[in-house]
Amino acid sequence: MTTKNKLITASILSCSSFSAISLINKLIKISAASKNLLNKSEKLCYHWRFGDIYYTKEGSGRPLLLIHDLDAAASSYEWHKITSILSRKYTVYAVDLLGCGESEKPCLTYTNYLYVQLISDFIKSEIGHRTDVIASGASASFVIMACSNSPDLFDRLMLVNPDSINVCNQFPGHGSKYFKLFLDFPVIGTLIYHIAYSKSSLRESFASRYYADPKLVKESYIDTYYESAHLGFSPKSVYACVRCNYIRCGISKALKKIDNSIYIIGGKEEDCIQDIILEYVNCNPAIEYSVISHARHLPHMEKPAEFLINVNTFFSFT
Repeated sequence: MTTKNKLITASILSCSSFSAISLINKLIKISAASKNLLNKSEKLCYHWRFGDIYYTKEGSGRPLLLIHDLDAAASSYEWHKITSILSRKYTVYAVDLLGCGESEKPCLTYTNYLYVQLISDFIKSEIGHRTDVIASGASASFVIMACSNSPDLFDRLMLVNPDSINVCNQFPGHGSKYFKLFLDFPVIGTLIYHIAYSKSSLRESFASRYYADPKLVKESYIDTYYESAHLGFSPKSVYACVRCNYIRCGISKALKKIDNSIYIIGGKEEDCIQDIILEYVNCNPAIEYSVISHARHLPHMEKPAEFLINVNTFFSFT
């Protein structure tokens, strides 16, 4: 076979492979959204300048904003076990962050500052009052920075298994730009993302990272997270920015500056949770905290009754 023929053959095989991978990517995306699980509750839309933000509003009383962890598979579904109970005393806003859930997922670089602006703008536009906030995981840092910048928008803050202060101080390394660029490739990057957020990967995450007791994990949780991870134009963009530390920001100065009441809830089985809480208390001695036994990263899903007891205590429900 001549060199020319070899090049032609290689080109044909390469094109065929890319076409096959592209088809697989499309089929995965269609299959993931086929059950339409996230669209069961009626949602409102906030037309933000970087994309439409979908959220639910339920109940009456003083406002309470629920902000889920930042992950490509996360959404306001994270709070589904407690929103109806909270709504008896509060006007509960549960938002899908930009790049997550049913909100718009533009192909851009997601940063801490982007989410700080989103949270502040959402409170100004959609709530219109000083509000209490419960934020989970990585999103706790966004709330801390937003509260430090605009304290008049926030009342009491509850942080659920927040990232350690040391983790928040991590910034993109020399290879982050290239790794993100690779993930942004339309075919291969998308395939890598689909592997990272396959059902088996999500099932493993629930069993080893999210829940202390894997027996409590329902298949409906996996299906809903799987759907959330594959909706929208570019769901992999959030994944790339989280992996490359673009959403990190040093929070020590802001945490010391905040004069708001802060309460941390940790899952006892969460890795290093006692050390993380100690970091926060050393930074701001006024912070209160508690730990829920037999729970890990999502105590509000795994142990909702115990979680609500802590919420009632902090927010002084009667």
